[in-house]
Amino acid sequence: MDTSFRPEIAVGHLLTLKPRTANASPLYFQNFFINQDMPYNNNVHGFLPFGFSGVTVNRSGDNQSTQLALPNNAISKAWASTIVEGTWVALVDMLMLNPEDNTDYRLLSSYAGQVTGAQWGEIELRLEISSVLDAVGGDVPRRRITEDVFGPLPTTANVRLS
Repeated sequence: MDTSFRPEIAVGHLLTLKPRTANASPLYFQNFFINQDMPYNNNVHGFLPFGFSGVTVNRSGDNQSTQLALPNNAISKAWASTIVEGTWVALVDMLMLNPEDNTDYRLLSSYAGQVTGAQWGEIELRLEISSVLDAVGGDVPRRRITEDVFGPLPTTANVRLS
């Protein structure tokens, strides 16, 4: 058996959980390099086994949600309630990684959302993450969609994308 085979593509996620208050520090995790830390954007992401799923993008900008699946253990129990109650913001970066070098990666996509709920099971914890944009109300945490922020906005329903 040839053991020199290396996968062409390895994908991992980096999770940053940011508090909405100044009295708590952000949390940084990655789900690829087992029992290792990974430097990224001047922060150190420790290993935490988690899954990220459910990202849906559409043209209408609806408030789509996604989930983080974590083991229900002492680590996740220690901070999950605080994160949900404090409506923390979750940033997830999906990276193409070199399995041999945790400093060799390429960003594939990013997702930002607010932690809005949790479901605890016997072995699994699921954090519900909702989009920070609301297509109906124009709400962004502490911001509104205005011409000052985004430039000229349409004043008619007759808008075509080219």
